[in-house]
Amino acid sequence: MATRIRRLTTRRSPPKLLFLALLMLTPVCVIGLYNYGQKISYFFRPLWDKPPLPFRRLPHYYAENVSVEHLCRLHNWSIRSQPRRIFDNIIFSNELDLLEIRWHELNPYVSKFVIMESNTTFTGIRKPLFFASNRARFAFAEEKIVYGVFPGRIASPGSLKDPFVLESLQRGAMNGLLHSAGISNGDLVIMSDTDEVPSPHTLKLLQWCDGVPPILHLELKHYMYSFEFPVDYSSWRATVQIYTPQTRYRHSRQSDVIFSDAGWHCSFCFRSLEEFTLKMTGYSHADRVKRKAFLNYSRIQRIICRGDDLFDMLPEEYSFKEMIKKMGSIARSGSAVHLPSYIIQNADRFRFLLPGGCKRNIVQLK
Repeated sequence: MATRIRRLTTRRSPPKLLFLALLMLTPVCVIGLYNYGQKISYFFRPLWDKPPLPFRRLPHYYAENVSVEHLCRLHNWSIRSQPRRIFDNIIFSNELDLLEIRWHELNPYVSKFVIMESNTTFTGIRKPLFFASNRARFAFAEEKIVYGVFPGRIASPGSLKDPFVLESLQRGAMNGLLHSAGISNGDLVIMSDTDEVPSPHTLKLLQWCDGVPPILHLELKHYMYSFEFPVDYSSWRATVQIYTPQTRYRHSRQSDVIFSDAGWHCSFCFRSLEEFTLKMTGYSHADRVKRKAFLNYSRIQRIICRGDDLFDMLPEEYSFKEMIKKMGSIARSGSAVHLPSYIIQNADRFRFLLPGGCKRNIVQLK
């Protein structure tokens, strides 16, 4: 009888052990999903998401000492008798170095630099008006500057407001500022972020040629942290458009046509670690900062010099093949060829953007 009781007890034990095991594993799984849910989601992205339709890619012909008339013909365009006016439009946060580089590069071809900044980040954090307090630095372009301030919104502690809403409102406010700059039908308007810089020869070509598509996305070579870490040619959001009364400022897909190799996109290319943390907590993807440790200066500095990901994320790709190919650190480049000329002319000042210059200051220079 005793043997029989022991057997019955043994048979009933596994459900209890299984229940205890599930009870212990549940919080572990919850914590794991909280900490790594985004990474798990990105890993399986090829299963739940589809890539956008491919662009129709326009070849881009350029070489030094070739006339713009000949280049227009190569693109099956015709030469104009007068160049179009160009209006460069950006919303600005704190990218002072890149703004200086951008405006020096584009100054020979741009009629008006239209710039808007806000007193808050997209996430509602109060910030200084960096451009206003450093305007003297851009005196070389003063007569071309059309400047506006967008009144931001301070987020209350624990607020869950969508930062993309504030970003959209600020981009929408650019339409009024652009109109006040005196733009007319037929002018060219650049719509891009500060760190998305069209090459000067691209603008010269587009302003002198007739037959250019009315809305043309720009394929920009993408870099991370500096020009030492080239990523790929995946940057496409910047556009050049022929202005009409229906033109609206947007930073999203607006046509199916993209112009190949048309400039540079240098993401998180800051001089100081303080600037890194401001963007990490202030831009629309601030939800990627999963832990306070992500904002540690030593960690950020280590990641910059290794070419790793600031947010410990997997590559945003739509196929496992491309994802696996881009996993790991970005390969270093020793080339400083075909970069914005203003950087090379002032290499001592912009050493942090060149190969071998990964060390950063702690705080932003005022």
